[in-house]
Amino acid sequence: MLYWIGIPAVFFLVLIVQTLLFRPNGTFTVPAMDVTVDMNRAVDTFREMIQCPTVSYDDRSLQDEREFEKFRALLDERYPAVAKRCDKHFIAPTGVIYHWKGNNNQTPWVLMAHYDVVPVEEGMWSQPPFSAAVINGEMWGRGTIDTKSTLLGVMEAAETLIEQGFEPQNDIYLAFGGDEEISGTSAQAMVNWFEGRGISPTVIDESGAIVDGVFPGVSKSIAVIGTGEKGITNIGFTIEGKGGHASVPPRQTPIAVMAKAISAVESKPFKAAIVKPVRDMFDTIGRHAAFGMKLVFANLWCFRPLIFLLAKKQGGELNAMLRTTCVFTRAEGGTAWNVIPPKVTAGANLRLLNHTPEQAVRELEKKIGNDQVKVDVISGTEPSPYSRSDGEGWETLRETILQTWPEVIVSPYYMMAATDSRHYSRISDRVYRFTPMIMTKEIRSTIHGHNERIPLESLKIIIAFYLRLIQKI
Repeated sequence: MLYWIGIPAVFFLVLIVQTLLFRPNGTFTVPAMDVTVDMNRAVDTFREMIQCPTVSYDDRSLQDEREFEKFRALLDERYPAVAKRCDKHFIAPTGVIYHWKGNNNQTPWVLMAHYDVVPVEEGMWSQPPFSAAVINGEMWGRGTIDTKSTLLGVMEAAETLIEQGFEPQNDIYLAFGGDEEISGTSAQAMVNWFEGRGISPTVIDESGAIVDGVFPGVSKSIAVIGTGEKGITNIGFTIEGKGGHASVPPRQTPIAVMAKAISAVESKPFKAAIVKPVRDMFDTIGRHAAFGMKLVFANLWCFRPLIFLLAKKQGGELNAMLRTTCVFTRAEGGTAWNVIPPKVTAGANLRLLNHTPEQAVRELEKKIGNDQVKVDVISGTEPSPYSRSDGEGWETLRETILQTWPEVIVSPYYMMAATDSRHYSRISDRVYRFTPMIMTKEIRSTIHGHNERIPLESLKIIIAFYLRLIQKI
């Protein structure tokens, strides 16, 4: 009897001891670095950037190439010191690389951004989307967050430091693409350019940021740095039948078969898993959680099934970090009320956690269990390789973050969307996705949405961040 009582006691003792030992990995203190930002120049230049409607379209006939050319010319016009000091390379179709030569080329860095933006529904905006209006200390406009603010921060910092006579220790490349929003080819072409020159850089691109209230049981702000991103795949589903008149229906119409297939896929989510960036995030942030959540993250070996269950029931960001997701976004069938369509199609967007596109297709076919439904990859990319969360590049980035936001927790995380930086994973294991600003839930909702805008104070902090970072690399 005592034996059976002792087993649960030992079990709970192990849980408690592991939780008590699950503490933050030391205190990181960094020396302060004061910098001066020329906000008058920055705001004037940013206004001109936003007033260039560099909207990218899959249908290139809709695109105004003159605005893209105007934007690229604006960079040289507003930043003459950069244009004079750096070798400039145009990488077709829209890529621009400024090569700022340092004292050596052994540990180069690439500072990335993109200058194209997504289309707008002007009638849904409170202010004209390309007006660059400043209201209550915020500048409004498409691209103010995604990602002309980052591009401005990089160029402002480079211009200021070059004017001051600063010489970087290592080569720095300022790399900007103009077709990121349509998954264009410029980033791949730029990576080919680097690869052809034997360059394996540390890369900083958009995505992670300073966030609050996104991790249960943690009250401190968190600087999340993407060390990997999911693959993106579009899958087509097709059923072909005889069709016919609606007055004499078959036992099951193609639309009904497709509806059943969609229901089967949605009712059977892909299996959950904890990949390395997510495991690293749980390990880093969980150490700062209140005791209840710390108990869970200190003992994943025990509570993993509970986390998977909660993620499945709640959906949202946590669920997306733990499994391949499949969202149906398209459906097409007949066009007449009284005709059974002979062909029905549907489309789904998948974000791949630990699958290749082909593996995802095979799993979808098993979930549907009906050979009538043809499942095909329309387009797709695999998940990116994971970048390291240690070493000189990581430590330099972390130190710069802590100099800018001294009280934050710096943690890896896994990116659910896609960035141009995924292509750089082919030539580097130091590809980091971090936007240097505080991203509130409201700000995040405007990205690709309506009323995108940025506080001018955030713009100042972005520039200050790059001023600090460049002086370290």
